[in-house]
Amino acid sequence: MTNSKLMSKKNKMIILKLAIEKVQRTLSLLGKKLTISDIEELEQQENDFYGKVLPKDVKVGHFAVVAKDGVSTKRFLVPLRYLTHPMFLTLLEKAAEEYGFDHGRALTIPCNPSEIERILGERWDGNTILNHS
Repeated sequence: MTNSKLMSKKNKMIILKLAIEKVQRTLSLLGKKLTISDIEELEQQENDFYGKVLPKDVKVGHFAVVAKDGVSTKRFLVPLRYLTHPMFLTLLEKAAEEYGFDHGRALTIPCNPSEIERILGERWDGNTILNHS
């Protein structure tokens, strides 16, 4: 097995272990009245969990995308609402065809970064384009 496959498998195991631990801690709190400190502890556990899984610069409600066309490569932080944008969906289908669904890397889209910039330049509310910038 290659080094990258081992790392990917190891990362998935770590994420699974963290998720199981979180579920176990949450279940242990069932049946007892939650205190402020219990809620603060759960929030801290959630922050710890996502801090290990997500890159630090990825804000809640966003995901990272790498646009790569062979010449240019650029990373973007994209609001989740763009997952319903028709042009973005087309690019995701293109990415699935080229890279598959489980390649253990960041979401990479085979396009010129300007295509992502153009989509993000539109004010997309999840259903319609509000205006062009």
